[in-house]
Amino acid sequence: MDLDGIAVFVKVVQAGSFSAAARLLGIPNTTVSAKVARLEKRLGVTLIQRTTRKLNITPAGRAYFERCLRGLEEIETAEAEVSLSAAEPRGLLRVTAPGDVAMGMLPPIVSRFLKRYPRTRVEIVVANRVIDLVAEGVHLAIRAAGLPDSTLAARRFMPFCGALWASRAYLERRGAPKIPLELEQHDCLVFPRFSARPLRLTDGRGRVDIGLKGRLAVDDPQTLRNFVLQGDGIGTLPDFLARDTKLVRVLPKWTWTSGALSFVYPGQRFVPANVRAFIDTALAARNRGG
Repeated sequence: MDLDGIAVFVKVVQAGSFSAAARLLGIPNTTVSAKVARLEKRLGVTLIQRTTRKLNITPAGRAYFERCLRGLEEIETAEAEVSLSAAEPRGLLRVTAPGDVAMGMLPPIVSRFLKRYPRTRVEIVVANRVIDLVAEGVHLAIRAAGLPDSTLAARRFMPFCGALWASRAYLERRGAPKIPLELEQHDCLVFPRFSARPLRLTDGRGRVDIGLKGRLAVDDPQTLRNFVLQGDGIGTLPDFLARDTKLVRVLPKWTWTSGALSFVYPGQRFVPANVRAFIDTALAARNRGG
């Protein structure tokens, strides 16, 4: 039995193409194709129908994939259990996060991780799109959205809320609004989607829609924060971008969104040591308050 050929076939199905599997495995496309071809020859059945535009898994290939995947997971789990006690985080860890999270939260976490685990390396992939973790070889993501892909696992990291913030200089110059309706008399810096329609605020008991007035709309949270910091108006920002700055929260009982950031990673029984260690480092930093 050629376990290597089976593992390559499983990776092709998971990645969605021969070329993507080759990148993830670090071997040439021709090697991947040859290993799958030899497997099909040994089994006497076509597992993958190849076309120039699309990869199609045959019914026999799909059934074989599902059984082989379970078998390989059992082998991987067995090996992991044997070596778990001696496991030490090492090698490359690829982490992806949207720009506001990468800028506002990752630097101190990554610094602690690298100092604690000197045999590791970290690559940060800053992307505001949802990355296919398996296909693009990313080990860990930080996301605020749900999990449309059921093959992924998630661990809650940090709650957040969208609030209103301003600099002390702006509030000294214009005064602080006491109720949401007073926002309409202020210079407000918002995301473009808020400038086209009212901003809905809630205090947990009621809701109010406010038509914010302002001459500036910015679609990037970090850039918007910089304008707020220099005193150009009241800004709509997620709290994790503002809490470690000199900004002052305006109307602190009111928010325009809430949710939680989570660590997301490919679902598997054995979570790689690098991933576990990075998550533990981040949670420890959160519990210490920074």
